[in-house]
Amino acid sequence: MPARGRLELLMPEREHFAAAAASVGIDEQKLAALLDRAEKEVREGLLPSAQVAIARHGVLAAMCSFGRVAHGDRGAAATNETLYAVFSTTKAITSSAVWLLFEAGLLDPGEAVAEIVPEFASNGKDAVRVEHLLTHTAGFPYAPFQPSDWLDIDKRLARFRQWRLDWPPGSRFEYHPVASMWVLAHLIEVRAGQPFHDFVRTRIAEPLGLSDLRLGCPPAQQHRVADIVYVGDEASEAEMAAMGMSGVVESEAVREGYLGLNRAEVRPIPIPGGGGFMTAGDLALFYQALLAGGRAADGTQIWRPETIRDALQVRTGDLTEPWFNKKALRCLGLVIAGDADRVFRGFAPSSSPRAFGHNGAGGQIAWADPETGVSFAYCTNGFDRNPIRQASRGVALSERAARCVAQP
Repeated sequence: MPARGRLELLMPEREHFAAAAASVGIDEQKLAALLDRAEKEVREGLLPSAQVAIARHGVLAAMCSFGRVAHGDRGAAATNETLYAVFSTTKAITSSAVWLLFEAGLLDPGEAVAEIVPEFASNGKDAVRVEHLLTHTAGFPYAPFQPSDWLDIDKRLARFRQWRLDWPPGSRFEYHPVASMWVLAHLIEVRAGQPFHDFVRTRIAEPLGLSDLRLGCPPAQQHRVADIVYVGDEASEAEMAAMGMSGVVESEAVREGYLGLNRAEVRPIPIPGGGGFMTAGDLALFYQALLAGGRAADGTQIWRPETIRDALQVRTGDLTEPWFNKKALRCLGLVIAGDADRVFRGFAPSSSPRAFGHNGAGGQIAWADPETGVSFAYCTNGFDRNPIRQASRGVALSERAARCVAQP
């Protein structure tokens, strides 16, 4: 079916979004192609649902939801009110909260974590600096921490005390899925003097007008959350080896950890490295504020422009990530598109080198490009067992989003 027909069928509010897209220079035909690609796996039966949003110049140019979701024992159509667990795209929000402490002089990237949290000094971790936590160079990528530990300060600090280093801080890059972010959340609480999730709500989400952007989902909103389900077959060993990912296996324990976000008692815990709940629209508009020099759509200044400029400087030098042996290109909490290897970092081939963002397990996507002013977000509750197919989908979607700007 031609792209224009897809747009007409998929969007009852077509006239509204067509006008919004046109007002910020988004090409209708290219937008239709993006939406059609976002629905593809839902239409084919691989993914149960998906939600996509694109924004430019502070305006949500389009947002659309596809498929059906489960809310516990209740099924429903996915709508633009459906909330998704966004996994590691949460890290961008947690990191941006830390930037506010830098800006206020309440925290410094070069500070030793142990000077703030004495319990953290054990087992050689006195060498860990705040910047190491943000750049995944801290040296304890798989240190254990149960979400429930966060709720008990004694258990929280006991975990920090138990952790050991796998390598000297700053000497190498290896993605820290959750551990370093728990420490950053604790630092926010110590230096800001309020609960981490409240800081995010009052200093970021509410001033930006993003009422559905939360770290941790309260019971009153859980009826809107799409339950996570695993889908598809795993990639073969040959496929993984061809991509340089031989030996990368997701354990059942890890999978069970992701599915923990379906549990009512886990959802309210503000997991700083992966426990955000929101819509794709919230994510796209969060990134619009970063593109706008830290300003909300109403002009409210959240971050100073120089804070964002400094935060988006690459801090990992020539360090490489271990899977593909490509430069890590990590700034203070996010990923920078950078060189021609940007697709290995989850960006579109046509993204500019200055594009920045952070994707998430399960296929979530969030990025912004200063060259075009576009921000893009994609959410799904279908966690694909095949990481190659998932990554290919992400690049395909991002490429269509990156090309949505109308040519003069």
